[in-house]
Amino acid sequence: MTTLAGRTIAALRSEHDTLASTIPALSPEQLTGPSGAADWSVADVLSHLGSGAEITFADFRTGVGETEAPGPGFNESVWDRWNALSPSAQAAAWRESDAALIRALEAVPEERHGELSIKLGFLPEPLPFASYVAMRLSEAVQHSWDVRAGLDPAAALAEPSALLVAEHLSEGLSFLLGFIGRPAEAREHTVIEISGTPYRIVLDGAARLTTEAVPATATFTGPLESAVRLIYGRLTAKHTPGDVEVTGNITLDELRTVFPGF
Repeated sequence: MTTLAGRTIAALRSEHDTLASTIPALSPEQLTGPSGAADWSVADVLSHLGSGAEITFADFRTGVGETEAPGPGFNESVWDRWNALSPSAQAAAWRESDAALIRALEAVPEERHGELSIKLGFLPEPLPFASYVAMRLSEAVQHSWDVRAGLDPAAALAEPSALLVAEHLSEGLSFLLGFIGRPAEAREHTVIEISGTPYRIVLDGAARLTTEAVPATATFTGPLESAVRLIYGRLTAKHTPGDVEVTGNITLDELRTVFPGF
């Protein structure tokens, strides 16, 4: 597929396949051991991803007219059911739930990618299909990293996924930085150039990622995947590559405060 939605779905498939090849080899101790997400075990992350896939699939089926919208309390009932599973059952159920969602997204004809929009409960307006699948990619990429980082502190985001997430954050998902950023934590107006890329992180009362040629006041040197993890609160000292550096009117530690993660 060559559309933005199609490329995003392909990245979702790749993320799923990578994680699905990792999980079966995990011991019970690894499943219940720490992940890259604070206070969550690897199984907790898989439960979150699996329940999220189920809820996303329900939104999708409603959006394409297959079913009525779920009733009140639907999300909570899904979370309760997943939370009651054992760690091994959470891991197995994640694979099935995530795969079902991706198969459904892959089945959407490419000619419908530009016309389809899907309503999410917490947003006032439906999202274009490309942004809808990007919401899932945004979650899947970071939480897949959470699992892998629990096993290897040097784990990184896959480059194709990092590039796509950055593209979406600078366009249709720009509103997400309003949820995950705390620009007031910056001491002054700041524009961080991400070296080697067209992207800049702008902190000017709001937080945004842009490709506009805004004059930079600071530079982030390092892989784009690290900059994306920074935005999602996943560039802690333990998980920061040695070649990452921030210079200018803000420090890396201050940026970690601006983007504390979730």
